[in-house]
Amino acid sequence: MIDIRPVSDLRNKYTEIEAVVNEGRPVYLTKNGYGTMVVMSIETYSDLIDNIESKLDEADLEARLTDRRLTHNDVFAEARKAIGK
Repeated sequence: MIDIRPVSDLRNKYTEIEAVVNEGRPVYLTKNGYGTMVVMSIETYSDLIDNIESKLDEADLEARLTDRRLTHNDVFAEARKAIGK
């Protein structure tokens, strides 16, 4: 279940937010009814970033080792194919 809270809860109910985040679930914060930020654990954030960094490293290596270049249409076509759409 998505946990959406006003940004004031970050100050007023920090321990509740911390408990949710420590379970591995993000907390979405709003200000004046609009989403402003997401709070997540360092581990969750690291998992997201590490995967992206790894893929960027792979792309950099491939770019150094080959002259093959893809257009954005090629990239999106391959991505759609990979996810079955």
